Amino acid sequence: MRINKHCYVSLYNILILIMIIAFFSFFAGCRQNRSAAGQSRNGKINVTAAVFPAYDFVRKIAEDRVNLTMLLPPGAESHSFEPSPKDIITIQNSGVFIFIGGNNDMWVERILQSMNTENMKILAMMDMVDVLEEEFAEGMEYDHDHDDPDHYCDVEYDEHVWTSPGNAVIIVRMITDLLCETDAENEALFRQNASLFIEELLQLDAAFSEVAANAKRKTVIFGDRFPFRYLVDAYGLSYFAAFSGCSTETEPSAAAVAFLINKVRDEKIPVVFHIELSNERMADIISSETGVKKLLLHSVHNVTKRDFDLGIGYLELMRLNIKNLKEALY
Repeated sequence: MRINKHCYVSLYNILILIMIIAFFSFFAGCRQNRSAAGQSRNGKINVTAAVFPAYDFVRKIAEDRVNLTMLLPPGAESHSFEPSPKDIITIQNSGVFIFIGGNNDMWVERILQSMNTENMKILAMMDMVDVLEEEFAEGMEYDHDHDDPDHYCDVEYDEHVWTSPGNAVIIVRMITDLLCETDAENEALFRQNASLFIEELLQLDAAFSEVAANAKRKTVIFGDRFPFRYLVDAYGLSYFAAFSGCSTETEPSAAAVAFLINKVRDEKIPVVFHIELSNERMADIISSETGVKKLLLHSVHNVTKRDFDLGIGYLELMRLNIKNLKEALY
């Protein structure tokens, strides 16, 4: 699990975590659906994904051969997620548990320390790939939460490692190996599904590469947070944005807005992007002031309840990203 060095959460959050773990400990004996090593009474392995990307990757690989649960509710913001006692029991009953592994997952470490995880397979997505440090690009609004001495971090990493299809391939391979180790009876199906999925991910990678290679410009503008370090680094793009990917700020300063408006005008950029589940306010202002189109670039950190129920996943959302990125770069 990759946690930023010398990083301290507030006393309030620590007390909440202690209360949650204490509550869990009281009910830990009530694991009604668990038999051996995270296997339920229906004979399937219990797999728990903390966030949507891991959930979507597992369902593509395993189909209905596992009992799959996502902790983060559809439509919810992952950066403010706090587990409920029910979530903790779900983790305890898991044969496989997959999470991001970054600073927003600090609750995971404390919960896992309170459990017997000897028979549980645990995977942090940030441990599977080369991570990139968060950066504050020119004009970006500083996250004032860092002024809090109880929330100081000397190194921050971009946690959205799956936004690069190349990274997604690595993560899918690792998840597949883990599922095969846990459920050997379904290994052939898991590996066949993973192979087909990886082929589609490689096609995505090629499509993004083609867009970048034929682009008239290499800069994208975000009137929003920017969770795409891995994507732009993979394809040689540059960016300007209001906030970093893991910022908790939502209200930009007038200076930040003016900076991005001037960048749009000076570089004749035709699109301003926003991300999913945001209020889109800043992108609306930039679009209104400059006349450029406002489009979504989806980081796939979570989906709406409607999209979740329709089964829309990583492939569909990244294909939409390719279409929208073309409008911005061509």
